[in-house]
Amino acid sequence: MKPRILDRFILKELGSSFLFGVLTFTVILVAGDLLFKIADMLIEKGISLSTVLKLFVYKLPSVVVLTLPMSCLLSTLLSFGRLSSNSEIVALKASGISFQRIARPVLFGASLVAISAFFMNETVVPIANRAAENILMYDVVKQKPTLLRERMFLKDESGGKLNRVIYVGRLRTRKGSMENVLVQEFDDGRLSRITTADEGNWRDGVWTLSDGKAFSVDKEGKVGFLFGFKEQRLPLDLTPTQVARSSLKPDEMSLSQLREHIAIMKAQGANLVPLWVSYHLHIAIPWASLVLALIGAALGVRPQRRGGMGVGFGLSVLIVFAYYVVMSMGRALGESGHIPPLVAAWLANVVFLGFGGLLTLRANR
Repeated sequence: MKPRILDRFILKELGSSFLFGVLTFTVILVAGDLLFKIADMLIEKGISLSTVLKLFVYKLPSVVVLTLPMSCLLSTLLSFGRLSSNSEIVALKASGISFQRIARPVLFGASLVAISAFFMNETVVPIANRAAENILMYDVVKQKPTLLRERMFLKDESGGKLNRVIYVGRLRTRKGSMENVLVQEFDDGRLSRITTADEGNWRDGVWTLSDGKAFSVDKEGKVGFLFGFKEQRLPLDLTPTQVARSSLKPDEMSLSQLREHIAIMKAQGANLVPLWVSYHLHIAIPWASLVLALIGAALGVRPQRRGGMGVGFGLSVLIVFAYYVVMSMGRALGESGHIPPLVAAWLANVVFLGFGGLLTLRANR
């Protein structure tokens, strides 16, 4: 076989199994989580069918991205298992082709899947998650007497320069009120003034802070008390609803947005470790496709006895479960500060890549 023919042959074998895996795992995840929520919204809360369908569509991209590593694992397990049971792997090895060469198109295809997952996480998924969150907040939860959001950060920029950062401890959208407000004002990138207030209220189209204090910050970083106030206007040209929509969660941000958010939080003196763990996980998780595909290929070439697709599917579920257990442990250790965020995010990939490397060496014997 010429190398190009071998590559096309392996990729063709993987293609149908990969699509089957994406469809199967998507159905399982949707049936196990989204369908129960959708049924509850339709029956218990009386949410309209059109709203529920929109929520389903917006949640789907994040589910599909989650299934890509699983599908890579399943497709390599099934495809290489089929090749092994038909003695095609034996024939290739007898022709002097090593397992590493056979697995080359697997790594190529899995890399394309990983890159696609990364770009989906950067573009489609954050927008879709944000849209789903808005539907939950404004179409589903609107029946509640108050709509509460906590720990929000807003920034004001002009000309590429940061002018102001506003932290809101609690926002009650329906009441148009804030609690525990902190305003940081910047002059040419330097923190120059801090204003704190117990509460803020939306009256006649204007935000007003109440019972607050103002402090100056000199170039050396020393803070000095300026004055206290009963009421003071907050320069924020957003309604309560717009304020709620302006605050994003890490899974609703791209890498660039998350990096900007980390810079803002750093100016607040906040704990950045959980955010850095999320940042590195944004990069690490898509590459699980490559790691799991290598493991699937190495396991698939082992002599097949019984079970076929059923065994391959069950083994895929077990390996994926083990991967996400290790990933969750790494995340917990990273967020608690026991290991660096970079190590925490890539721990599962490194561990399973080592496991896949050992299986690859055995598969070439």
